[in-house]
This record gives sequence, structure tokens and C-alpha cells, in this order.
Amino acid sequence: MMRKVLVLNGPNLNMLGTREPEIYGALTLADINERLRRRAERAGLAITFLQSNHEGVLVDAIQAARGNTDYIILNAAAFTHYSIAIRDAISAAEVPVIEVHLSNIHQREEFRHHSVIAPVVWGQVAGLGAESYMAALEAIICRMEGYDGD
Repeated sequence: MMRKVLVLNGPNLNMLGTREPEIYGALTLADINERLRRRAERAGLAITFLQSNHEGVLVDAIQAARGNTDYIILNAAAFTHYSIAIRDAISAAEVPVIEVHLSNIHQREEFRHHSVIAPVVWGQVAGLGAESYMAALEAIICRMEGYDGD
């Protein structure tokens, strides 16, 4: 059975490539998704993508992942800092989630330093630009292949 990865992106990430490229880079979300798709394909993974500016859509997607998705890569964007609804959905879904951020949230404005979802995710990758997503996918691939750190 093919393993499934869901990539979820929150508000304003549809503006990548034009929105503050000095912070978020020049790649579009479509560019990042294509890179992820190619790598997932080589690893034998099925990968799907969803971007929404609406919290409830992301909550619904996380809930729907329960039982039919193996991993979630999530850039909750601004929701990272205040969405208890997304945090609760992650807890309830029982699907390993890797939180990703293009920028290093700990080097930015004080309000961005705290992630309410961090305590309920498998891991967090921040500050590597588009490579944050790639690093998350590589971690998933390593886990699926049984890599134990040796």
C-alpha cells in the first residue's frame, strides 16, 4: 500500500513569490509543491496539497486525514500562533504532523515566537525557506524507511 502525505498551507501562502520575498523567498507555492511532488514520487509516496486562508478548512482537512493519511506537513502560517482549533484537530487526528515555516519564527517579531501547535506535532522545521518543506519530507521518508539514527 502506498503511503500518503498531506501538505497543508495556511493563510497568505498562496501569495508566495510576490509577498515579501526578502522574508519568504521568490518561489511560489506551486514551485514548492512541484519540488515536493517530484521527491515524493521518487520515494514512492502519494502526496496531496491544500492551501486555505480559512481556519475551518484546515481543521476539516486534518480531521479527514485520520485513518487515511500517514503524515501531514503543515505550514499553518499565522494560525500557528493562536489557533487552538488547529491544535485540537492535530491532537484528535492521531496523524504525525511536522510543522514548517519558511522563515525562522524565533528571529522575527515577538508574537511569532510562540507556536500553539508545537506541543502536539512530531517536529518543527523553520528558517530554511522552501527547504523547510523538503527537510520535513526527508524526515518522513527516513521514518518510513526505518532509519533509527545510525
